[in-house]
Amino acid sequence: MDNFESLLAEKLKRELETTTRRHFLKECVSGMGGLALGSLFLSCGEKPKSDGIRLTERDLNPLSPQSPPYGPQVESVIYLHMAGAPSQLEMFDYKPELLKLHNQACPSSLLQGRKFAFIRGTPNLLGPQAAFQQTGKSGAWVSDYLPYFKKVVDDVAFLKAVHTDQFNHGPAQLFMHTGSPRLGRPSIGSWVTYGLGSENQNLPGFVVLTSGGKTPDAGKSVWGSGFLPSVYQGVQCRSKGDPVLYIEDPKGMSRSLKRKTLDIINQINEGEFQTYADPEILARINQYEMAYRMQLEVPEVMNIENEPEYIHQMYGTQPGEESFANNCLLARKLVEKGVRFVQLYDWGWDAHGTDKSTAIDLGMKDKCREIDQPMTALLLDLKQRGLLDNTLVIWGGEFGRTPMQENREGKTQGFLGRDHHVDAFTMWMAGGGIKGGASYGSTDEIGFAGVEGRVSVHDVHATILHLLGFDHEKFTFDFQGRPFRLTDVEGEIIREILA
Repeated sequence: MDNFESLLAEKLKRELETTTRRHFLKECVSGMGGLALGSLFLSCGEKPKSDGIRLTERDLNPLSPQSPPYGPQVESVIYLHMAGAPSQLEMFDYKPELLKLHNQACPSSLLQGRKFAFIRGTPNLLGPQAAFQQTGKSGAWVSDYLPYFKKVVDDVAFLKAVHTDQFNHGPAQLFMHTGSPRLGRPSIGSWVTYGLGSENQNLPGFVVLTSGGKTPDAGKSVWGSGFLPSVYQGVQCRSKGDPVLYIEDPKGMSRSLKRKTLDIINQINEGEFQTYADPEILARINQYEMAYRMQLEVPEVMNIENEPEYIHQMYGTQPGEESFANNCLLARKLVEKGVRFVQLYDWGWDAHGTDKSTAIDLGMKDKCREIDQPMTALLLDLKQRGLLDNTLVIWGGEFGRTPMQENREGKTQGFLGRDHHVDAFTMWMAGGGIKGGASYGSTDEIGFAGVEGRVSVHDVHATILHLLGFDHEKFTFDFQGRPFRLTDVEGEIIREILA
């Protein structure tokens, strides 16, 4: 067997040496092509060195734990994104005046100069379809769509007047997660793992879990690494079936043979890096090594079957299913194991009222039922384990919903629905550094626009980075001749919700 493994390893080495793209370019390019190739390599960063490149520990292990510049309040983040944008008017932003105005024509002043996705003509105002009650010591208004969540309102801080400038799902999701509505920028999870690395070297620093049957409208770019090294992009795991595709080796591939194969591939890649100084080669080496280590730990941490029965009852989980409840439990397990950033996307919140599933009074109530118990359990579970003090939990969508009913072609639809709305929506945060029971910002009497405490997407990002120990104005990455940052040239810390 040892002889067979040696022959196989030698064959693999010869094939890689003779068929890599870089080897082809190195041997064949000349003249103006050589000048162009040299320019390409210089754009990657450090100039190639013939006498060898001195690598730092961070070069060799980009996910090694790093200390932030300032005292952090939290060490990890769980971000719950409701893809499609839930209606704040049926969940957290109680508007009794809007209920009184139900079915009355919307004032023209609210429509002039505004862009809407599907509102045509003059729509009617749409009163809240849920009943609200004040709850907790804070007296927070929460609808009857979320009976479980009422137990934890004193642990969260609400942002009632968040606004954005993107009213289509894809660009708005990109903006919410990368700070830009255009492709190519790193996601917030990538920024965080770039800045802090990971406490567990056998797991990715940034893990993505999806539910609802589809990925977000913006696709996997919302957890991409953009211009940061690709080792910092999110790793999508599954709560049903193998947690990561091809996590197990094929039959006949022993652990020792896998190790020898990787060693040879790494030697070739290291040689290429010494020649070209392309940081993506280092990212490739680290991704091979991470995949090798993940085979040992991922199957165990992604298995929820061994959790006690009271935990399953607490979350409402069903092992073997791909659900938001299972993903919430996995999020707790992942941060418990040292994963830095866990991103949950739950698809299906686009409440246009075109059918029963998207109706604001039917479909949304079902969606709230799916998330209510597990997101409440997540906060309670983190708290009982002492993890909430060093974990930041964030909840929200990409924009809000209008106080008027959607109408296409100027006609009221058969089901009740709300259009996309950029002027005001609700988010909440909980965990280390957050003032539990706080509520910042308010909207007008019908929930159309923020009138106090308006905050932007950049403000939310600045606050997240502050809690992790970063000054958002100084946390940058040089690309194409200038320093880039998550908050671009804007953003203020929302100090009113900080403990």
